[in-house]
Amino acid sequence: MASEPTAFSSGSQRWRPGSGWRSWLFGAAVVAMLAGAVLHYGEIRNFGTIIARARPIWLGAALLLQLSTYVSVASGWRFVLARADAPRPLLRLMRIAVTKLFADQALPTAGMGGNVLLVDQLCTLGVARGTAVAALLVSMIGFYAAYSCFALAMLLLLWLHNRATPLMAGIVTTFLLVAFAIPALALWLRRRGSRPLPKRIERIGFVRGLLDSARRAPAALLSDRHLLIEVTACNALIFLADAATLYACLHALGQTASFATAFIALIMASIIVTLGPIPLGLGSFEATSTATLHLLGISVEAAFTATMLLRLLTLWLPLLPGMVLMRSMIRARPRRAQKGRRAKPPVPPQPPQRHR
Repeated sequence: MASEPTAFSSGSQRWRPGSGWRSWLFGAAVVAMLAGAVLHYGEIRNFGTIIARARPIWLGAALLLQLSTYVSVASGWRFVLARADAPRPLLRLMRIAVTKLFADQALPTAGMGGNVLLVDQLCTLGVARGTAVAALLVSMIGFYAAYSCFALAMLLLLWLHNRATPLMAGIVTTFLLVAFAIPALALWLRRRGSRPLPKRIERIGFVRGLLDSARRAPAALLSDRHLLIEVTACNALIFLADAATLYACLHALGQTASFATAFIALIMASIIVTLGPIPLGLGSFEATSTATLHLLGISVEAAFTATMLLRLLTLWLPLLPGMVLMRSMIRARPRRAQKGRRAKPPVPPQPPQRHR
Protein backbone atom coordinates (compact mmCIF):
# COMPACT_ATOMS: atom_id res chain seq x y z
CA MET A 1 0.00 0.00 0.00
CA ALA A 2 1.42 3.34 -0.97
CA SER A 3 2.11 5.69 1.90
CA GLU A 4 0.36 8.99 2.24
CA PRO A 5 2.34 12.22 2.62
CA THR A 6 4.15 12.49 5.90
CA ALA A 7 3.26 16.12 6.35
CA PHE A 8 0.30 17.34 8.35
CA SER A 9 -1.77 19.56 6.13
CA SER A 10 -3.75 22.56 7.29
CA GLY A 11 -4.94 24.88 4.60
CA SER A 12 -2.01 26.26 2.71
CA GLN A 13 0.41 25.63 5.55
CA ARG A 14 2.16 22.34 6.10
CA TRP A 15 3.92 21.06 9.17
CA ARG A 16 6.48 18.46 8.26
CA PRO A 17 7.61 15.93 10.85
CA GLY A 18 10.99 15.86 9.17
CA SER A 19 11.54 19.59 9.52
CA GLY A 20 13.28 19.43 12.87
CA TRP A 21 11.04 17.86 15.49
CA ARG A 22 12.93 14.55 15.37
CA SER A 23 16.23 16.22 16.12
CA TRP A 24 14.61 18.24 18.90
CA LEU A 25 13.00 15.14 20.41
CA PHE A 26 16.22 13.17 20.16
CA GLY A 27 18.27 15.97 21.73
CA ALA A 28 15.81 16.52 24.57
CA ALA A 29 15.63 12.79 25.27
CA VAL A 30 19.42 12.47 25.38
CA VAL A 31 19.67 15.44 27.76
CA ALA A 32 17.04 13.91 30.04
CA MET A 33 18.80 10.55 29.98
CA LEU A 34 22.20 12.06 30.76
CA ALA A 35 20.76 14.20 33.55
CA GLY A 36 19.17 11.14 35.11
CA ALA A 37 22.38 9.17 34.78
CA VAL A 38 24.39 11.93 36.47
CA LEU A 39 21.90 12.34 39.31
CA HIS A 40 21.84 8.58 39.89
CA TYR A 41 25.49 7.83 39.14
CA GLY A 42 25.94 6.08 42.47
CA GLU A 43 23.08 3.70 41.76
CA ILE A 44 24.32 2.97 38.23
CA ARG A 45 27.81 2.29 39.56
CA ASN A 46 26.40 -0.35 41.91
CA PHE A 47 24.72 -2.27 39.08
CA GLY A 48 27.86 -4.38 38.59
CA THR A 49 27.78 -5.40 42.24
CA ILE A 50 24.06 -6.20 41.97
CA ILE A 51 24.59 -8.43 38.92
CA ALA A 52 27.49 -10.23 40.63
CA ARG A 53 25.18 -11.11 43.53
CA ALA A 54 22.35 -12.32 41.30
CA ARG A 55 21.70 -15.97 40.42
CA PRO A 56 22.44 -16.45 36.70
CA ILE A 57 19.41 -18.64 35.94
CA TRP A 58 16.90 -16.14 37.33
CA LEU A 59 18.80 -13.27 35.72
CA GLY A 60 18.61 -14.99 32.33
CA ALA A 61 14.89 -15.58 32.82
CA ALA A 62 14.38 -11.90 33.59
CA LEU A 63 16.26 -10.91 30.44
CA LEU A 64 14.13 -13.23 28.28
CA LEU A 65 10.96 -11.85 29.83
CA GLN A 66 12.01 -8.33 28.89
CA LEU A 67 12.75 -9.37 25.32
CA SER A 68 9.23 -10.78 25.14
CA THR A 69 7.76 -7.35 25.92
CA TYR A 70 9.05 -5.95 22.61
CA VAL A 71 7.50 -8.91 20.79
CA SER A 72 4.17 -8.15 22.49
CA VAL A 73 4.31 -4.44 21.62
CA ALA A 74 5.15 -5.13 17.98
CA SER A 75 2.52 -7.89 17.78
CA GLY A 76 -0.19 -5.46 18.84
CA TRP A 77 0.72 -3.10 15.99
CA ARG A 78 1.00 -6.05 13.61
CA PHE A 79 -2.56 -7.15 14.37
CA VAL A 80 -3.85 -3.69 13.40
CA LEU A 81 -1.75 -3.48 10.24
CA ALA A 82 -2.74 -6.99 9.18
CA ARG A 83 -6.42 -6.15 9.66
CA ALA A 84 -5.89 -3.09 7.43
CA ASP A 85 -4.23 -5.25 4.74
CA ALA A 86 -0.88 -3.56 5.38
CA PRO A 87 1.20 -6.22 7.21
CA ARG A 88 4.78 -5.41 8.09
CA PRO A 89 7.65 -7.66 9.34
CA LEU A 90 7.66 -8.22 13.08
CA LEU A 91 11.39 -7.45 13.41
CA ARG A 92 10.97 -3.98 11.88
CA LEU A 93 8.10 -3.26 14.22
CA MET A 94 10.26 -4.41 17.15
CA ARG A 95 12.88 -1.82 16.18
CA ILE A 96 10.20 0.86 16.32
CA ALA A 97 9.13 -0.51 19.72
CA VAL A 98 12.66 0.00 21.07
CA THR A 99 12.85 3.60 19.81
CA LYS A 100 9.35 4.34 21.14
CA LEU A 101 10.39 3.05 24.57
CA PHE A 102 13.38 5.40 24.46
CA ALA A 103 11.16 8.39 23.66
CA ASP A 104 8.48 7.40 26.20
CA GLN A 105 10.95 6.85 29.02
CA ALA A 106 13.15 9.88 28.37
CA LEU A 107 10.25 12.32 27.84
CA PRO A 108 7.23 10.76 29.59
CA THR A 109 3.87 12.50 29.21
CA ALA A 110 1.42 9.94 30.60
CA GLY A 111 2.86 7.41 28.17
CA MET A 112 2.42 9.69 25.13
CA GLY A 113 6.05 10.61 24.47
CA GLY A 114 6.70 8.28 21.53
CA ASN A 115 3.28 8.26 19.86
CA VAL A 116 4.13 10.83 17.21
CA LEU A 117 7.33 8.88 16.57
CA LEU A 118 5.31 5.69 16.11
CA VAL A 119 3.05 7.20 13.44
CA ASP A 120 5.99 8.72 11.60
CA GLN A 121 8.00 5.49 11.57
CA LEU A 122 5.04 3.42 10.37
CA CYS A 123 4.59 5.90 7.52
CA THR A 124 8.29 5.49 6.74
CA LEU A 125 7.63 1.75 6.34
CA GLY A 126 5.03 2.57 3.68
CA VAL A 127 1.92 2.39 5.87
CA ALA A 128 -0.83 4.87 5.02
CA ARG A 129 -1.03 7.65 7.59
CA GLY A 130 -4.64 6.85 8.42
CA THR A 131 -3.72 3.22 9.13
CA ALA A 132 -0.69 4.32 11.19
CA VAL A 133 -2.89 6.61 13.29
CA ALA A 134 -5.37 3.75 13.72
CA ALA A 135 -2.54 1.51 14.96
CA LEU A 136 -1.65 4.21 17.48
CA LEU A 137 -5.24 4.72 18.68
CA VAL A 138 -6.04 1.01 18.93
CA SER A 139 -2.79 0.26 20.77
CA MET A 140 -3.45 3.22 23.09
CA ILE A 141 -6.93 1.92 23.90
CA GLY A 142 -5.57 -1.59 24.46
CA PHE A 143 -2.75 -0.29 26.66
CA TYR A 144 -4.96 1.72 28.99
CA ALA A 145 -7.65 -0.98 29.04
CA ALA A 146 -5.11 -3.56 30.26
CA TYR A 147 -3.50 -1.00 32.58
CA SER A 148 -6.85 -0.11 34.18
CA CYS A 149 -7.80 -3.75 34.71
CA PHE A 150 -4.48 -4.47 36.38
CA ALA A 151 -4.75 -1.33 38.54
CA LEU A 152 -8.10 -2.57 39.86
CA ALA A 153 -6.67 -6.06 40.32
CA MET A 154 -3.75 -4.59 42.28
CA LEU A 155 -6.12 -2.67 44.56
CA LEU A 156 -8.14 -5.86 45.13
CA LEU A 157 -4.99 -7.81 46.02
CA LEU A 158 -3.95 -5.10 48.48
CA TRP A 159 -7.39 -5.28 50.06
CA LEU A 160 -7.11 -9.07 50.35
CA HIS A 161 -3.71 -8.59 52.04
CA ASN A 162 -5.24 -5.96 54.37
CA ARG A 163 -2.79 -3.42 53.00
CA ALA A 164 -5.16 -1.15 51.05
CA THR A 165 -5.30 2.45 52.31
CA PRO A 166 -7.45 5.46 51.35
CA LEU A 167 -4.34 7.05 49.81
CA MET A 168 -3.78 4.04 47.54
CA ALA A 169 -7.45 4.02 46.56
CA GLY A 170 -7.24 7.73 45.72
CA ILE A 171 -4.11 7.21 43.59
CA VAL A 172 -5.75 4.38 41.66
CA THR A 173 -8.90 6.44 41.16
CA THR A 174 -6.87 9.37 39.81
CA PHE A 175 -5.04 7.04 37.48
CA LEU A 176 -8.29 5.51 36.21
CA LEU A 177 -9.51 9.00 35.33
CA VAL A 178 -6.31 9.64 33.36
CA ALA A 179 -6.50 6.20 31.75
CA PHE A 180 -10.01 6.95 30.57
CA ALA A 181 -9.32 10.54 29.49
CA ILE A 182 -6.36 9.88 27.17
CA PRO A 183 -7.99 7.38 24.77
CA ALA A 184 -11.30 9.25 25.08
CA LEU A 185 -9.57 12.43 23.89
CA ALA A 186 -8.03 10.57 20.97
CA LEU A 187 -11.40 9.10 19.96
CA TRP A 188 -13.05 12.51 20.36
CA LEU A 189 -10.55 13.98 17.93
CA ARG A 190 -11.31 11.11 15.55
CA ARG A 191 -15.08 11.61 15.72
CA ARG A 192 -14.89 15.37 15.61
CA GLY A 193 -14.16 15.24 11.91
CA SER A 194 -13.70 18.54 10.11
CA ARG A 195 -15.61 20.71 12.56
CA PRO A 196 -13.60 23.83 13.40
CA LEU A 197 -11.71 24.20 16.66
CA PRO A 198 -11.74 27.32 18.85
CA LYS A 199 -9.71 30.09 17.23
CA ARG A 200 -6.98 30.08 19.88
CA ILE A 201 -6.43 26.35 19.42
CA GLU A 202 -6.59 26.58 15.63
CA ARG A 203 -3.53 28.84 15.69
CA ILE A 204 -1.42 25.94 16.95
CA GLY A 205 -0.26 24.14 13.82
CA PHE A 206 0.58 20.91 15.64
CA VAL A 207 -2.97 20.62 17.03
CA ARG A 208 -4.44 21.19 13.58
CA GLY A 209 -2.16 18.50 12.19
CA LEU A 210 -3.07 16.09 15.00
CA LEU A 211 -6.77 16.59 14.33
CA ASP A 212 -6.25 16.07 10.61
CA SER A 213 -4.33 12.84 11.21
CA ALA A 214 -6.85 11.50 13.72
CA ARG A 215 -9.63 12.12 11.22
CA ARG A 216 -7.88 9.83 8.72
CA ALA A 217 -7.98 6.78 11.00
CA PRO A 218 -10.38 4.19 9.53
CA ALA A 219 -13.46 3.89 11.74
CA ALA A 220 -13.75 0.16 10.98
CA LEU A 221 -10.48 -0.56 12.81
CA LEU A 222 -11.43 1.47 15.87
CA SER A 223 -14.79 -0.31 16.19
CA ASP A 224 -13.45 -3.84 15.63
CA ARG A 225 -14.04 -5.50 19.01
CA HIS A 226 -12.07 -8.62 18.15
CA LEU A 227 -9.09 -6.48 17.18
CA LEU A 228 -9.36 -4.43 20.39
CA ILE A 229 -9.37 -7.63 22.44
CA GLU A 230 -6.28 -8.93 20.63
CA VAL A 231 -4.37 -5.69 21.16
CA THR A 232 -5.47 -5.47 24.80
CA ALA A 233 -4.21 -9.02 25.33
CA CYS A 234 -0.82 -8.06 23.85
CA ASN A 235 -0.56 -5.14 26.26
CA ALA A 236 -1.65 -7.32 29.16
CA LEU A 237 1.25 -9.67 28.37
CA ILE A 238 3.64 -6.71 28.65
CA PHE A 239 2.51 -5.89 32.20
CA LEU A 240 2.61 -9.55 33.20
CA ALA A 241 6.12 -9.92 31.76
CA ASP A 242 7.30 -6.83 33.69
CA ALA A 243 5.81 -8.20 36.90
CA ALA A 244 7.39 -11.58 36.21
CA THR A 245 10.71 -9.79 35.65
CA LEU A 246 10.52 -8.22 39.12
CA TYR A 247 9.56 -11.65 40.49
CA ALA A 248 12.65 -13.14 38.81
CA CYS A 249 14.83 -10.32 40.16
CA LEU A 250 13.65 -11.03 43.71
CA HIS A 251 14.41 -14.73 43.33
CA ALA A 252 17.76 -13.92 41.73
CA LEU A 253 18.63 -12.26 45.03
CA GLY A 254 17.48 -15.23 47.09
CA GLN A 255 14.05 -13.89 48.06
CA THR A 256 10.98 -16.15 48.09
CA ALA A 257 8.37 -13.53 47.26
CA SER A 258 5.15 -14.49 45.51
CA PHE A 259 4.19 -13.31 42.04
CA ALA A 260 1.33 -11.28 43.57
CA THR A 261 3.86 -9.29 45.61
CA ALA A 262 5.90 -8.43 42.53
CA PHE A 263 2.73 -7.64 40.57
CA ILE A 264 1.43 -5.20 43.20
CA ALA A 265 4.77 -3.39 43.46
CA LEU A 266 5.20 -3.15 39.69
CA ILE A 267 1.71 -1.77 39.01
CA MET A 268 1.80 0.71 41.91
CA ALA A 269 5.21 2.05 40.88
CA SER A 270 4.10 2.27 37.23
CA ILE A 271 1.02 4.28 38.22
CA ILE A 272 3.13 6.77 40.16
CA VAL A 273 5.46 7.19 37.16
CA THR A 274 2.50 7.63 34.79
CA LEU A 275 0.97 10.37 36.93
CA GLY A 276 4.31 12.12 37.54
CA PRO A 277 6.27 14.42 35.20
CA ILE A 278 9.76 13.20 36.18
CA PRO A 279 11.84 12.09 33.16
CA LEU A 280 12.63 8.36 33.21
CA GLY A 281 10.56 8.11 36.41
CA LEU A 282 13.86 8.33 38.28
CA GLY A 283 13.41 8.19 42.03
CA SER A 284 9.63 7.89 42.01
CA PHE A 285 9.57 4.36 40.60
CA GLU A 286 12.36 3.12 42.84
CA ALA A 287 10.87 4.64 45.99
CA THR A 288 7.35 3.36 45.28
CA SER A 289 8.46 -0.14 44.34
CA THR A 290 10.78 -0.43 47.35
CA ALA A 291 8.13 0.89 49.76
CA THR A 292 5.44 -1.42 48.35
CA LEU A 293 7.67 -4.49 48.49
CA HIS A 294 8.64 -3.66 52.07
CA LEU A 295 4.97 -3.19 52.94
CA LEU A 296 4.35 -6.72 51.67
CA GLY A 297 7.11 -8.30 53.77
CA ILE A 298 10.35 -7.87 51.78
CA SER A 299 13.33 -6.32 53.55
CA VAL A 300 14.22 -2.79 52.49
CA GLU A 301 17.67 -3.81 51.22
CA ALA A 302 16.34 -6.71 49.14
CA ALA A 303 13.42 -4.64 47.84
CA PHE A 304 15.68 -1.79 46.76
CA THR A 305 18.25 -4.11 45.16
CA ALA A 306 15.59 -6.04 43.23
CA THR A 307 14.07 -2.76 42.05
CA MET A 308 17.45 -1.53 40.86
CA LEU A 309 17.99 -4.77 38.98
CA LEU A 310 14.55 -4.42 37.40
CA ARG A 311 15.36 -0.86 36.32
CA LEU A 312 18.61 -2.04 34.80
CA LEU A 313 16.73 -4.51 32.62
CA THR A 314 13.71 -2.35 31.77
CA LEU A 315 15.25 1.12 31.53
CA TRP A 316 19.00 1.48 31.33
CA LEU A 317 19.88 -1.43 29.05
CA PRO A 318 17.20 -0.62 26.41
CA LEU A 319 18.03 3.11 26.40
CA LEU A 320 21.35 2.71 24.61
CA PRO A 321 20.05 0.63 21.66
CA GLY A 322 16.96 2.85 21.58
CA MET A 323 19.12 5.95 21.28
CA VAL A 324 21.23 4.35 18.55
CA LEU A 325 18.21 3.17 16.56
CA MET A 326 16.45 6.51 16.88
CA ARG A 327 19.56 8.35 15.73
CA SER A 328 19.96 6.02 12.74
CA MET A 329 16.31 6.60 11.78
CA ILE A 330 16.79 10.36 11.92
CA ARG A 331 19.85 10.13 9.65
CA ALA A 332 18.30 7.63 7.26
CA ARG A 333 15.17 9.66 6.54
CA PRO A 334 16.89 12.48 4.58
CA ARG A 335 18.78 9.86 2.56
CA ARG A 336 15.55 8.04 1.72
CA ALA A 337 13.88 11.29 0.74
CA GLN A 338 16.82 12.25 -1.49
CA LYS A 339 16.87 8.77 -3.03
CA GLY A 340 13.16 9.03 -3.74
CA ARG A 341 13.64 12.34 -5.50
CA ARG A 342 16.44 10.92 -7.62
CA ALA A 343 14.34 7.89 -8.52
CA LYS A 344 11.73 10.02 -10.23
CA PRO A 345 12.09 9.64 -14.00
CA PRO A 346 12.84 12.82 -15.89
CA VAL A 347 9.92 14.43 -17.63
CA PRO A 348 10.42 14.11 -21.39
CA PRO A 349 10.39 17.39 -23.28
CA GLN A 350 7.07 18.17 -24.87
CA PRO A 351 7.07 18.88 -28.59
CA PRO A 352 6.18 22.45 -29.52
CA GLN A 353 2.52 22.90 -30.14
CA ARG A 354 1.42 24.36 -33.42
CA HIS A 355 -1.11 27.08 -33.21
CA ARG A 356 -3.66 27.19 -35.89
